[in-house]
Amino acid sequence: MKQGIIFDLDGVLLSTDEMHFAAWKSIADELGIPFGRTENNLLRGVSRMASLEIILGLGHMTLSEEEKQTLAERKNGRYVAFLQSLTPDVVTQEVRDTLTELHARGRKIAVGSSSKNAKLILRLTDLLKYFDAVSDGTNITRSKPDPEVFVKGAAFLGLAPDACAVVEDAVAGIDAANAGGFMSIGIGDAASYEKADAKITHIEELLNLI
Repeated sequence: MKQGIIFDLDGVLLSTDEMHFAAWKSIADELGIPFGRTENNLLRGVSRMASLEIILGLGHMTLSEEEKQTLAERKNGRYVAFLQSLTPDVVTQEVRDTLTELHARGRKIAVGSSSKNAKLILRLTDLLKYFDAVSDGTNITRSKPDPEVFVKGAAFLGLAPDACAVVEDAVAGIDAANAGGFMSIGIGDAASYEKADAKITHIEELLNLI
């Protein structure tokens, strides 16, 4: 029995994928780099700067650190503007019921997200109240597949990695969980990843696993 569950945010508890895609596509368009759904999938689960590096690599472009920082901030500004349209309605009742039941069973729960906007998203969607801890892009220096965000999330809960499960929809997130010594649970795209310790189709299935 795992004492703690750490959830990736985007793609697991809710989805802002379209907002990320629109913001990154606008940057790629400015640079003249072709960017569609296939290219966007390469950015799943990785940090903002790592995502920008992937896009620049697609266009075989080299920019200065200052130029890259400017582009990353521009992308984030557009994404945050899109986020303002989020409401609690984007979170399903299934997600809320599952989080409530996990607490009722005495589990500690945290968010483990590479996003620096995680707390804003949690506030806008009225999810923050469900979590005992949030580990996000503001407290890490290495993005997934490095396990840092989950290791810190477990520490915030006062638990060791092997006492926790991680729920992830991205391959990089499953790799990060495995590297950190966590039980890895794949959902969404990661439900077909062979390295996931367990796989679920709906979040409520967690209640049969944990």
